[in-house]
Amino acid sequence: MAKPQNPIQMAVIGAAHGIKGELRVKTFTGDPLALADYGPLYAKDGRAFEIAAIRPANEVVVVRFKGVADRNAAEALTGTELFVDRSALPDDGDEGEFYHADLVGLQVRDETGAPVGKVFAVQNYGGGDILEIQYQGRKGVLIPFTQAAVPVVDVSGGFVAIDTVAAGLVDDEDDEDAPSDGEFDKRPRGPKDAGGNR
Repeated sequence: MAKPQNPIQMAVIGAAHGIKGELRVKTFTGDPLALADYGPLYAKDGRAFEIAAIRPANEVVVVRFKGVADRNAAEALTGTELFVDRSALPDDGDEGEFYHADLVGLQVRDETGAPVGKVFAVQNYGGGDILEIQYQGRKGVLIPFTQAAVPVVDVSGGFVAIDTVAAGLVDDEDDEDAPSDGEFDKRPRGPKDAGGNR
């Protein structure tokens, strides 16, 4: 197989492990050892990597790739992202399960069903998944990918439905009616011993 046409990131190569060309690899598969089940993995530049051996090691796996025989060759691969084509992944998940890559390009609809944009990417900066969307002509709008903010994901229908209030795109009408005292409103901020104002 050539370079993937619809690449899905499966792993990223970390540091060299030992002197025989092994590498620490962070996988994005449910079972880290399943990385070896997808056949050749590809770098962005089209280089193919075949797994010769794989074993678990704490939060990562230790991998020996064919053709990588020493530490110097292994160190040259640090930071390389590894991909497979979307067609290599199974489609036999439960209803409501999908790959993040399947969301890219879907139409975004609001509560009324009106189209308001398009999904550009799924990001995760450590606090949970975030959809990057075009919203009413504005690009790069980020919304939380939660059940409240995105109650409907219909991959086969080609759209996601968002709740604009839960997604933080419009103000809640109840908040607008709340009385305000000066420049700060008097919303409860948690117990005093919880570390101050949050």
